[in-house]
Order: sequence, then C-alpha cells, then structure tokens
Amino acid sequence: MATAATGMKYQDRDDLLCVSFPHGATVAGVFTRSRTASAPVDLCRKHLSLGKKARALLVNAGNANAFTGKAGDRAMAMTVDSLSGKLGCARNEIYISSTGVIGEVLEADKITAHMDAIVDDLSGGGFAAAAQAILTTDTFAKGAVRRVHINGTEVTICGIAKGSGMIAPDMATMLAYVFTDAGLSQHALQSLLKEAADSSFNAITVDSDTSTSDSLMAFATGQTEITDLHDPCLAEFRAAFQDLLLDLAHQVVRDGEGASKFITITVSGAEDDRAAKVIAFSIANSPLVKTAIAGEDANWGRIVMAVGKAGEAADRDKLEIIIGGQKVTAFGMAVPGYDEAACTAHLKGQDIDITVDVGVGEGQATVWTCDLTHGYIDINADYRS
Repeated sequence: MATAATGMKYQDRDDLLCVSFPHGATVAGVFTRSRTASAPVDLCRKHLSLGKKARALLVNAGNANAFTGKAGDRAMAMTVDSLSGKLGCARNEIYISSTGVIGEVLEADKITAHMDAIVDDLSGGGFAAAAQAILTTDTFAKGAVRRVHINGTEVTICGIAKGSGMIAPDMATMLAYVFTDAGLSQHALQSLLKEAADSSFNAITVDSDTSTSDSLMAFATGQTEITDLHDPCLAEFRAAFQDLLLDLAHQVVRDGEGASKFITITVSGAEDDRAAKVIAFSIANSPLVKTAIAGEDANWGRIVMAVGKAGEAADRDKLEIIIGGQKVTAFGMAVPGYDEAACTAHLKGQDIDITVDVGVGEGQATVWTCDLTHGYIDINADYRS
C-alpha cells in the first residue's frame, strides 16, 4: 500500500491510495445500481466479469468522475494505463474507484504525476494511512480487522471504508475494501461478499440518497482456493467476514453527516423479511422521525406514520412500538400510563433502539440509521465550496 497527496480537492492531506497485489488476488465486487453510475464503477464491473486476478487497486478522493461523459472515460483510461505500465500488468487487472464531487472531469495528470512515487513506495504504506486517504466529508477513518482459522491456519481479514453522506446503499456502500490472505475462488468470494453486504451495507441509511459511486470490493491473496462457500472449514471465516462488514457499516452510520445518534430499528410481524425491511427503511428514512430523535422528542406518532406510508401490510390495531425497551403503543393506541419521561431519557443517549411489530406475519429485519440535525444542512449546503 501507498498513499499520496495530489491536491485534487483537499490540501495538506493524502487523497490517493494504491494497493498492489504482487502475486495477484482473487477479486469480488458489488456496485451501485444507480442508473447514473460513475465511470470507475462501469470499468470495475467490466474487469470483474473477465474473471482474472487483480494486480492493483487505485482510489482517489475529491472527484467522483461521475457524469463526465467521454472526457471522464479518457481521464480514467490515462490513470489505468499509467498504473498498469508501472506495474507491468494488463489494464484489466487494475481496479479503480473515485469519490467526491459529481460532474467535474477528473484531472488525470494530478494522479499520473504521482504514479512513479506511489509505486516506489508500495512497501511502506499501512491500513491507517489507506483509510485516511479515501475520506471526503468523513470525520474519522473507518477500519476493522478479524483473525480466524481455516483448517488450523490463521488468516486475517482487514477492511477499510469511507462514507458519511449520500448513504442509502443499493448493493453495498459508498467505498469499502476488504483484504484477506485466505484463499477463495472468485465464485466463493463473490457469493460471500453479496451475502454479507445484504445484511450490513444494504441495511444502513443516513439520508436515503444512493451514490453514483458505491463500490464494495474484496481481495483474497491466498494461493489455495476454497471453491464452496458452504465448506465447513469456512464457517469461522464466513462469520468473521460478515461481522467485519457489519462493523464497517455501523461506523459509516455513526459518522453520518451531522449525526449525533446511532439508531437501531427492528421490525417484526411483517408478511415476510422483505416487507419488514421496507417498513424499517420507511422509518429510518423519515425526516420527521429522524428530526424528532435529534430533538430528543418521544413523538412516536411519527413512527406510526412511517409504518403506514411504507405500502406494506400492517395491522393498525395490533401495531406495537417499543422505544428503549418500553412499550408505548398496543391495540391501535397508546399504552395507558406509559412513561414518556423514560422514553425521552432514552432519546437523550447516543444509542437509540426502536422496535416495531406490525402484527401480520413472521417477517423481520433490522436496519441502522442516524438522526437528522442542522449539521447535515451545514455540510451539504456548502459542499462544493
């Protein structure tokens, strides 16, 4: 790994990351389903479909290279050509990501000017510097590590992520990268990544807005490939991999732009798990719910509203809402004598728990979000300036 400061948008900080895999790495990825996806997302999808090993990952912060037409494609091609030439590998063995402002053509020369230095420094970088280099509006670097065993051999899983705003992943998340020295086939790694993303990055929201650049990629450098995701020897690894992605996803929510609260929303009693997730996201994305929590106001009527607007089956007269462990509604009305002061006290904390049962089936889901404060407006009103 190596990082560099290009001055693309930020001054006096590294904003370019290069990760090299000298012996190649199995690669898997899930990407945004936005219909206005960025050029780097399209390129990564194309390279992934070829089924080849990855030789390098290149990430820049400050410019998303999204909605930039042919000029953006040319800029991207310049950076790929430069790095593949320095490493002596094929272009389709390079994976790239860009994050930042949409609609501004990437200044490729600011990246290629640092290519010699960054390639020469590949032995000196570490995960802390890597996590820092990919940030935009984030207030802290996000990383996690797990160590487990496969057939008696210890393997490591390391992950880094960036994300703070424009967070409502529709596949995975903003930018996140997982590296392991385990050996997995592309099929097994892809299946594992998709499975873990659905219960982690695809279960978070900050502001309901899906990025043009969302990319989650995993790289496995082990030489002995396991081809079956359900192989018993992978059980410990699989659990740790899922736990690491959930850890990173939670860090993204806790760093939501202007956020002061981390909110867990669990919905049960839905027609099925899909319906439960839709209802949970309806609550999590409601500006009225999020601002009430920011104001530490136990206005559970806004939760009732969000359940109703979700469009999924719910029994109004069986709806139960629990805030911080206290049941506040039952049988279609407020619980007589419930202690609103206790709910308010819970909302004054940083970790908020809301549980809702909609009374029609067995479906359940949990999603995570944050509150909506004036800080979100301050950050996004002035983002480009």
